Amino acid sequence: MSEALEIIGQEVRSCTKCRLYQGTRNGVPGEGNPRAEILFVGEGPGQQEDRQGRPFVGPAGHLLTEMLGRAGLQREDVFITNIVKHRPPGNRDPMPDEIEACSEYLERQVAAIKPILIVTLGRHSMMQFFGPDARITRVHGSVRPWRNILAYACFHPAAALHQPKYREMLEADFDGLPRALEQARRQAAQQAGAASDGPGETTANDGGDDAGPPSQMSMF
Repeated sequence: MSEALEIIGQEVRSCTKCRLYQGTRNGVPGEGNPRAEILFVGEGPGQQEDRQGRPFVGPAGHLLTEMLGRAGLQREDVFITNIVKHRPPGNRDPMPDEIEACSEYLERQVAAIKPILIVTLGRHSMMQFFGPDARITRVHGSVRPWRNILAYACFHPAAALHQPKYREMLEADFDGLPRALEQARRQAAQQAGAASDGPGETTANDGGDDAGPPSQMSMF
């Protein structure tokens, strides 16, 4: 773990910026490869995550690990976190002010890890990167530019556990993940080449003409 991520973790564990810390056991900053190409962003810790202080270690986490394997990845290859770092009571949806209170931590994690691809898990995470009007049933499995990197929307593994009809969609999302990663690698390579050419050089967006304008992350 990098020093920057260690500092973020310490701050998260002692955070009292919003009401979510009340009645919880542990803040859950996230874990994984500090130099990961892929940053997974879920919604919030659940009961098992609160107990252990680690992300995605309950039933949804076991399914996430399975889906990672389906995409040819292991947990050690990626970094996993959530948009809020303490468990919402009763696993309710995070409130906008709670997301805002945690936004600094996620922004700093993005800056420290420097991923080339952010994978959103669930609709609340998706809306932060795809915009508040996006609908996960429409955008899941798709890539959109966000700042100078790409975001890829997936269903949350918990959705597939609660409603089996979403299992097939979740599998399709992770089947498409290697293609999204390759697209992100090409974009990163283009950006690196443009930077080495000096100012005045521009590169086309690898997402194509239909990728749409970059979505501004509302909480950043």
